Amino acid sequence: MGKYRADLRDIQFNLFDVLDIQRMKQFGLEEGDYRGILDEYNKFVENEVFPTREPSDAEGVKMVDGKVKVPSSLHGVQKAFYDNGWFALAIPAEQGGTPVPEALYTACMSLATGANCAWTMYPGLSRAALNVLRLKGDDFMKSVIIPKMMSGEWGGTMCLTEAGAGSDVGALKSTAKPLGNGKYAIKGAKIFISSGESDLYENNIHLVLARTPGGAEGTKGISLFVVPRFKINPDGSLAGDNHVQCSKIEHKMGIHASATCEMQFGSTGETEGWLIGEEFEGMSTMFIMMNEARLYCGLQGESQANLAYLMADQYVRERSQFGKELIHHPDIRRSLLRMRAMTRGMRALCLYSADLFDRLHDSGDQKYEGLIGLLTPICKAYCSEQGFTVSVEALQAFGGYGYCTEYGIEQFVRDTKIATIYEGTNGIQAIDFVMRKILKDGGKAISALSADMVASVTSLDDATFKREKELFGKVLMSAQSTMQFLSGLAQKNQFSLVLQHCTDFLQFASQMVIAWRLMESAKVAQKKLATAAGDEKKYLESKIVDFRIYCSHFLVHNLSTAKTITDLGDDVSLLEL
Repeated sequence: MGKYRADLRDIQFNLFDVLDIQRMKQFGLEEGDYRGILDEYNKFVENEVFPTREPSDAEGVKMVDGKVKVPSSLHGVQKAFYDNGWFALAIPAEQGGTPVPEALYTACMSLATGANCAWTMYPGLSRAALNVLRLKGDDFMKSVIIPKMMSGEWGGTMCLTEAGAGSDVGALKSTAKPLGNGKYAIKGAKIFISSGESDLYENNIHLVLARTPGGAEGTKGISLFVVPRFKINPDGSLAGDNHVQCSKIEHKMGIHASATCEMQFGSTGETEGWLIGEEFEGMSTMFIMMNEARLYCGLQGESQANLAYLMADQYVRERSQFGKELIHHPDIRRSLLRMRAMTRGMRALCLYSADLFDRLHDSGDQKYEGLIGLLTPICKAYCSEQGFTVSVEALQAFGGYGYCTEYGIEQFVRDTKIATIYEGTNGIQAIDFVMRKILKDGGKAISALSADMVASVTSLDDATFKREKELFGKVLMSAQSTMQFLSGLAQKNQFSLVLQHCTDFLQFASQMVIAWRLMESAKVAQKKLATAAGDEKKYLESKIVDFRIYCSHFLVHNLSTAKTITDLGDDVSLLEL
């Protein structure tokens, strides 16, 4: 079994030196308090979460006498997580939470997710469902359901996908028939429901998309409903079976400890639910949860890639071949430098994106709302994709041992892949990024982001970063010409051509954003180097290396990607396959 490691110094550097989260005085905490929370959370992850990773994967989820049973090792960590108050982190005080900066919460969740991604999905989905109830729920939901979810007695899920609909949510067949007194009879089947049922919670609160009578075809006629596994009395006690059943658990490539369920509503009796939000606004209400889940998918890639890299780094320093440790072989060293630059870049992006939520809340500046919308598909698609790629590269560093279960590295490959698929495949994220976040937006958000990048490049030190500055300048110019090319196609209604380039342009934009965040880190590190010594100096120098490596190994490919987009004039839908 591999050993747990965490790059706390890099997390601290991002939080305190780059993002300056200690600027936020509304939480009543100082930098030392934030460091203490991070340290204690990391200890919890090392001592409680990581030891469950391999055993829970080996045991998996089982259906026993019609009930879903999670791996036995998860019950202890689940109880400790809620008992220690970690679920309450970053939830508003009025719901019984412990408010902290979003970037600090994200850093903590990254540590836990890397240590056991499958387990974190249970409280992670419960938190996302809770946030929908918090923002859109009625008094009963807020006063009765949320406290039960805060305590860990009840969990939460998101029920969108149906067998005949898949990613085409608007084609769903589930129905909701009014019963009076605000209740609806829910009938239908949902598939691929993470945490759909388990013995970790005594009741599950399902958020279910369904169509009411008269609802228009497509997504415009869909509403969202709160559907408990067991009926609920006004005082919060359980009132009997609500005829919500798991009919099947999926046997999957990875995340074996996560219960992926096929759920039946109303097949054995009447299933009751309550409308949440307004009728026919189901998709917009559900997007509160979906966007949180999409950012979490990105974190799944980032977190597991970071731990996989750290485990590989430890291994190549200990393993000798041809008379010297693997770390001293140039090809292995190149691989480790690539992994470090990529994983730290993903971390910088995820924490920066989280910090934008606080900046939006504090300032009300809609610029930040636009940036959040723009970066959500980047975080989801790029970090999930690269999380898988880094995991594969980390496995390669272990050689044949990596392919075996002994060192625990192959599990990252199996567990990370799903993040590129669920919560909207990465192809769908690319379409959303180009069609909605750029073209429909009129380019406002990406123009604001580009302006920030131009300012960063302009202030970059010429002596230290001459090559990187020149490269970034070329990439920014190619970005402008590529966006103009795509806009021109859209203006001519040549949307088939636009759609075939979306994935490439999302990759282009993602690598540009990651390079920018690593640039900002390198600039901060360069300023601090003048007074640094020892291990701190070594660490700061590594931040400059990260930026250079990322530029030479990843950002440089943007120039060829731009050429691929602008030079391929053929409509691929018309080409022979």
